[in-house]
Amino acid sequence: MYLRETRQKRADGSFVTHLQLAESVWNPHKKRSEVRILHNCGRAEGPKTAERLRHLAHSILKRCDPEAIVQHSAQWRLVDAWPYGPLYVLEALWQRLGLADIIADQLKGRKLDFAVERALFAMVANRACAPCSKLYCYEQWLREDVRIAGTDTLDLHHLYRAMELLEAHKDGIEHALYCRLADLLNLDVELIFYDTTSLHFESDEMDQGHGEDALVEGSMAAGSKVYKALRKRGMSKNGRSDAPQMVLGLAVTRDASATLGVPWQYRGCHNRGPSQRRSEGVEAEPLRLCGRCGHGLPG
Repeated sequence: MYLRETRQKRADGSFVTHLQLAESVWNPHKKRSEVRILHNCGRAEGPKTAERLRHLAHSILKRCDPEAIVQHSAQWRLVDAWPYGPLYVLEALWQRLGLADIIADQLKGRKLDFAVERALFAMVANRACAPCSKLYCYEQWLREDVRIAGTDTLDLHHLYRAMELLEAHKDGIEHALYCRLADLLNLDVELIFYDTTSLHFESDEMDQGHGEDALVEGSMAAGSKVYKALRKRGMSKNGRSDAPQMVLGLAVTRDASATLGVPWQYRGCHNRGPSQRRSEGVEAEPLRLCGRCGHGLPG
């Protein structure tokens, strides 16, 4: 259950914000999560709305007893409390891998009006701690659930723009990150093990490419890259054959250090019988080419 904000545009161009108590429920027929409104609190700027919310918060705090946290000192006052453990670990790993410097180096020379690296870290942290949509990540998670330094000035469209910039500079970032990992962990890449699994998308539509190779062109902001359609229907290893699939491959070294996580698609494996669904053997060639050309792994 959470406090939800909705905005309505007036005829004069101004916006009115309404607050609602809502919860996410699973629809077993549509097989997706839906938002159910429990109570309309009123306009966010209304004094009566604020008063009702204060009464609600007061009744909740009776059960939580936050005063017990600071009861040993009358001079202390509890202002805010946010979970920080997982974020601290992720931030430390992010800095240890030098991702902030790698992203800054890839984007140097570009005039950007928002913190791209902070937007990317916020989405990575959200995916690791509480996976949800970018809209929910912005409206609820970043605003109410956590505090991440440097994200206070981000807007929703900044998250989408950051994803486009990541796609445009993906090759350079991946190469720099691999070199950083190889040096930091002293990776031995003479022998590589790999495996694949399938992930599904919460969408009814699969990617529609053009031509025999089913090619899809990305946006101009993402570099207008041309690539094969990724989301396809086929065998699902997680029991979601009803949804479009993506195959995720992970390559590791002989000491089990992850060196490469690449999204792949089945080649010729869609709609085949159980005995023919051998994605691992089919994907050996893409792995070899990716390793040799993309990261300098042995072919």
